[in-house]
Amino acid sequence: MPKKTAFYNIHEKAGAKIVEFAGYLMPVQYRSITEEHKRVRKSVGLFDLSHMGEFVVSGPGARQFVQHAVTNDINALGLGQVMYTAMCYPDGGIVDDLLVYNLGDFVYLVVNASNIDKDFAHLNGLRKTGLVASTDVKLENISDETALLAIQGPDAEKVLAKMTDYDLPSLKFYWAATSKIAGVEMLFSRTGYTGEDGFELYMAPKYAEKLWDAAMEAAREFEGEPIGLGARDSLRLEMKYALYGNDIDKTTNPLEAGLGWVVKLDKGDFVGRDALVKIKEESPKRRNVAFELKEKGFPRQHYPIVIDGKKVGEVTSGTFSPMLEKGIGTGYVPADSSKIGTEVGIDIRGKLIPAEIVKPPFYKHGTRK
Repeated sequence: MPKKTAFYNIHEKAGAKIVEFAGYLMPVQYRSITEEHKRVRKSVGLFDLSHMGEFVVSGPGARQFVQHAVTNDINALGLGQVMYTAMCYPDGGIVDDLLVYNLGDFVYLVVNASNIDKDFAHLNGLRKTGLVASTDVKLENISDETALLAIQGPDAEKVLAKMTDYDLPSLKFYWAATSKIAGVEMLFSRTGYTGEDGFELYMAPKYAEKLWDAAMEAAREFEGEPIGLGARDSLRLEMKYALYGNDIDKTTNPLEAGLGWVVKLDKGDFVGRDALVKIKEESPKRRNVAFELKEKGFPRQHYPIVIDGKKVGEVTSGTFSPMLEKGIGTGYVPADSSKIGTEVGIDIRGKLIPAEIVKPPFYKHGTRK
């Protein structure tokens, strides 16, 4: 039975098209996906992200434990700073991509909705390996006790400023703070998945409707509106942000996926390091590339990517870009065919549509890269 988020009644009243996604009933769109997408690019939109997972890692061994579990170097984080990273299996395959918050007394992890149970089991397994005494690490899954509201777009700061006295200009991108927002004390961060400025607000579910209403009221001046999963997907793809289950999974590694920048091989040992060192030394055999269609078409996941009449890969993510007004997508191709400017074809239901490998992001005018 799919779960309902704390914002579900609001979506229903707003006439959203509800779908089951990652075990939750979520709004895919309220009106046109294209119009919702453009609203976020031009002004501001509100997202229910309560399906995401939140873990608290505490105890004297918490930082050392997380440092061993992820590919990036969390020791570089200042107090209140947020980091994007990946968790890998010993063979270098990706368990998940996630955010790590350094909150001083504990480390806060935000994981993908579809991976909550798997990630929690994976981390619990690492707890028992003996690297850090299990008594020194406490791992809690607080996903069900957390509602998550995102405010995204060039006007996001102006909207949030109406709801809090916090000095928002002082909060840098990928930093977090705790403050009263609409009268409720909560954790929030200057983070997002859209390529625009924005904030993500973590709260107890009982405050969700109050916060949503306050945010909608504050956003009215900027013609802000609720945004569904459909536009969230097209927004992230215009930035070539990876989506777990499409672009990355246990069969892909961060180096071939274009996530080498979150892999710090010199930070000391971590799960998957040996495999990733070998992959880097031998150079990845394939690369996840960005492509743009040269003719009208809508590339979808699993459509064949063709070079010189031969299938060399498949589309991992694809859409019609509302901002570029053309088909865009990503997919894995052999490393020797991954150069910017390489001509490829996308097989769309038997018709080969010409495309070109381009340098990401597709949309280059976002307020945040």
